Amino acid sequence: MAIASTSYLPVYLGTQPHSHHNLYHIPHFRTHQNPIFTPKRTHPFVVFPKHTAFNLIFPLSTSQSSFSSTSSTPTLQNALQTGRFLTNEELEKLQFLESYRYFQELKSGFLYIRMMDQEEMDMTVSLLSETFAESMLLPKGYVRFLEYLVKQYLIERRTLMPHTATLVGFYKEDEEEDLQLAGTVEVCFNKKGANASPPTPTAPKNSPYISNMTVKESLRRRGIGWHLLKASEELIAHMTSSRDVYLHCRMIDEAPLNMYTKAGYSIVRTDTILVLLTLQRRKHLMCKQIPVLTSPSEMDTYSQEPYS
Repeated sequence: MAIASTSYLPVYLGTQPHSHHNLYHIPHFRTHQNPIFTPKRTHPFVVFPKHTAFNLIFPLSTSQSSFSSTSSTPTLQNALQTGRFLTNEELEKLQFLESYRYFQELKSGFLYIRMMDQEEMDMTVSLLSETFAESMLLPKGYVRFLEYLVKQYLIERRTLMPHTATLVGFYKEDEEEDLQLAGTVEVCFNKKGANASPPTPTAPKNSPYISNMTVKESLRRRGIGWHLLKASEELIAHMTSSRDVYLHCRMIDEAPLNMYTKAGYSIVRTDTILVLLTLQRRKHLMCKQIPVLTSPSEMDTYSQEPYS
């Protein structure tokens, strides 16, 4: 089954990548006791209302296992930099994002999904850019230009964590083979992480939104896209109390539409024919209500159940 990305990078490109295969409660986080700090980068300081607790962000460890409830030990490696002050709640969510892991054994190999690290940005940019060029029928000479735009987009999105996150999936066929980047997907949890220029039909800004899903061309039709979708839903279930999850699918992408329908999504709105005047493909806005999860064990069961 083919799978297309659920949306696009609307700030820069105005179209969606096309890729293949198949594809609320917030848990109790442990509160960090000490203020944490990271160097300021590109955004001005955020002024919080009086009596609002906040921390400065500090580099976090990447050694935790899936859904670990223990706080990360601050290190100077693999920093999750946002360039702004974080409230205690935001910091705890960021630590949870950093510790999130999703493992799946496929018929053809093994899949490992987690949040994108800073050093993995360039390879993720390359994958997205190649997929955009394919979707937009652009010559390969335009990929380098797309890479510049996509990288600026990902850098900007990274500053909005923990209100949004980019997940990456790594795949290998056997134990002796090295992991390779297989796919990526972006998850927005609330309106603070929403794009300033969302695609049409517009999803509610305060609802979780899945977008920019793509799978490496040589690894399509292995179930990778399906599990990127499942991992996104699993993460949303832990990060927000909102039950309604939205995504977009182009009308011409029949196989992805079938996959999303199988996963429980239904069409709520569709672009009018007038959108063709903007040189964009018509899209469906789709929505699914995910279940309320009350414990990590319940999430384990949910993540293993096949969609039907």
